[in-house]
Amino acid sequence: MEFFEDSKVLNDAAILTMLDAGCAKAGEMGQPQCLVIVDVSGVDLGVMRMRGAKFLSLKSARAKAQTAASTGAQSAKIPEGIRAALAQATGGAVTGLAGGLPIFVAGRLVGGVGVGSGSGIQDIEVAEAMLAAIGADPA
Repeated sequence: MEFFEDSKVLNDAAILTMLDAGCAKAGEMGQPQCLVIVDVSGVDLGVMRMRGAKFLSLKSARAKAQTAASTGAQSAKIPEGIRAALAQATGGAVTGLAGGLPIFVAGRLVGGVGVGSGSGIQDIEVAEAMLAAIGADPA
């Protein structure tokens, strides 16, 4: 019987690279953002609120990252009909807002990224730049 399995985890260099890429992309578009990176169990690994980003967007960015890490899918994929119930049942930890992407590396889920403070399209663009910066699988 096997008791152990190999795993992949994001290291500190990956977290810093992703935050830097997210800030750069947000700066290019002129939209300060809140950026959150969580591991596969939803624990914060990296958090950044750019100067000028909406402070409450930090909460939604965290929920987006946790949703993506928990479901292995984009946060916006949560079905409309159950979004409110899931948000209530999880104390706001699950959201259907756009801007949360799972982090897959070589097909293995290693976490989630959440971006908030811009439009849904802007949030997704920044999140995609963060994934691309470390060579993660595209969302």
